[in-house]
Amino acid sequence: MKLYTIHKKQNLPISLEEAWNFISNPKNLAVITPDSMGFKTLSGDDRKMFAGQVIHYHITPLMGLKMQWVTEITHVKDLEFFVDEQRFGPYKFWHHKHFVKEIPGGIEMEDIVHYKLPMGILGDLFHPLLVKPKLEEIFEYRQQKLESLFGKME
Repeated sequence: MKLYTIHKKQNLPISLEEAWNFISNPKNLAVITPDSMGFKTLSGDDRKMFAGQVIHYHITPLMGLKMQWVTEITHVKDLEFFVDEQRFGPYKFWHHKHFVKEIPGGIEMEDIVHYKLPMGILGDLFHPLLVKPKLEEIFEYRQQKLESLFGKME
């Protein structure tokens, strides 16, 4: 069994409250997702994030393949972190921790994702060719989008 990890950090020149208000609003996920993903929330984004919240999305992750993704917000600690876990979707396992903390001049956002691909060895063969580059593209887009919205740390 191969378990993959993504670990990203980004500093932004905004307050902890401003950062938290943005990341804890499920509607903002569409704002920081590349248009090429065909991302659309179908349900569950009608209130501020809470533990137990189920959010249903429509995505087009690769080669025009349309699919649905259902995540559950499993843990929330206001102004500190939240965790989303896939219930149904493209991964065999998806566990995404989002942290935010104050630093001098702004905040640090940290994402830690653990994921496993379906289809055993075949899925693992596709990881370096399709999955990892796509996830890197998504997180790079998020970083650039957040900097365009909130500025860049000097």
